[in-house]
Amino acid sequence: MITSQDVSSVASPLPRGVRRALDAMHSNVGHNWRLTELAAIAGTSGRTLQRQFLAFVGRTPRAVLRDIGLECARRELLQGAPGVRIMDVALRCGFPHFGRFSIAYRRRYGETPSQTLKRQAVFTESLGAMPSHFLPSRDRPAVAFGPIEAAAENLEIAADIADDLITALTRAGISVATGSRSARYHLTGAIRATGIQAHLTIRLIDTESGGQLWAHRADGILRDDIATAEHLAARIAAALQPCLRLAEIDRALRKPATSLGAQDLALRAMPGVLSLDANGNARALEMLECAMDQDPNHPLATALAAWAHVQRVVYHFTHSPQEERARSLELAHRARALCGDATVLAILGNALSLLNEFDAADLVTRRALAIDGGSAWAWSRSGWIDVYKGDPQSAIERFKIALDLAPHDPLAFNSMVGIGCALFTAGQYAEGAHWQERALAEHPSASWVHRTLCPAYVLAGQGPLASRSLGALRQRYPDLTVSEVERGMPPLPPSQCDLVVGALQEAGLPA
Repeated sequence: MITSQDVSSVASPLPRGVRRALDAMHSNVGHNWRLTELAAIAGTSGRTLQRQFLAFVGRTPRAVLRDIGLECARRELLQGAPGVRIMDVALRCGFPHFGRFSIAYRRRYGETPSQTLKRQAVFTESLGAMPSHFLPSRDRPAVAFGPIEAAAENLEIAADIADDLITALTRAGISVATGSRSARYHLTGAIRATGIQAHLTIRLIDTESGGQLWAHRADGILRDDIATAEHLAARIAAALQPCLRLAEIDRALRKPATSLGAQDLALRAMPGVLSLDANGNARALEMLECAMDQDPNHPLATALAAWAHVQRVVYHFTHSPQEERARSLELAHRARALCGDATVLAILGNALSLLNEFDAADLVTRRALAIDGGSAWAWSRSGWIDVYKGDPQSAIERFKIALDLAPHDPLAFNSMVGIGCALFTAGQYAEGAHWQERALAEHPSASWVHRTLCPAYVLAGQGPLASRSLGALRQRYPDLTVSEVERGMPPLPPSQCDLVVGALQEAGLPA
């Protein structure tokens, strides 16, 4: 959603008239604002307002209004409210012509409105299937959370949202204490309403410094809808997790080396494991070995180490693939016997699936989603399992749920790679290449992506792009051969592996 605050970060300060116009657009998204109306609110002429928008925002008022409407529509569709109709959403968000709305929506988000809405049914069903109990979790970050501020008429919905949010945070492995100031972090919430419009703002504060670490705004808070409230709470918890995880990692990094426990070492290692590159992997494994020396039964350290060792095989970080695979399998089996939360189980699912242990990977990933249906990592891993099973449509659905939940997570790029591989499996090579290019733009060091990007270009008949991709692959892995790719490739269906190998040979990779 475009706000005057967002825009000011790009071109600050904004003229007062532009801010007034933006505030008016956000306050009444469905209104078909004429330039003369906005100019009157801004206190300037239409020509001047148009010029100021182009100079300070980079777009015309009409283009900004369309973007605001599209973001509003997407938020509504992602909420997945029961009985929602796409036509009604389009009208509320300022799009009276349904066909034009669908075209603009697909151009912006890469899918139709109906595809977005259909995906939410899968997500909502997962939330509804979660049991009422939670698995115990070690070393939970502690968050204090008091009542959500609201006017008298909104106190009931504020209390309901707070209860749902505490449940969602607990499922996500976060220890929530109501009203405690001794916690590391403080979560605040407020509902503000104007007429029939209401929005919820949630902020995460570092208790020690008082600084804001994260904020989330949800518009159009719906009353008397339990499913939607749970849906909203799960999304807030999912969006919070990457920021809270980063804060915990930063806290561990600031600790003296002499006082590091197993949890601190595992947190310090996590960015290296998530980087999916050779240097990060090597640094992470050193710390994880130290963590397991301190506590051989530490679930997070053990699961991360299992994943890191098999990464060395799959991403060509090692000259001893058999030894690395054996060590990964040993650690994965040990991690399965330990009691882990949704995050640990999702990490373990990553390791087991890359080890070709599909049944075990599917089981632990399902357990992760049963504990926390808002776990972006578990949704992403379930998508990869579907890719390996040859079910591209289900895979794409699950990857996109992961991206909906946590678009800024460090592993979001890997869900984009997954969508690209799923489209490759479905024979949509050009579109699959597009998604893998998006992933590389997010994470340029992930050169291994070219193993499937180059074949996608070959099979799409885009020879020059295939040659460029192969060149990037060989620059990073100068001694790589087709046989090494076969040994290290993730467990794609045999027919897809044959396509990848044949296309790499056609592109010029040595046998």
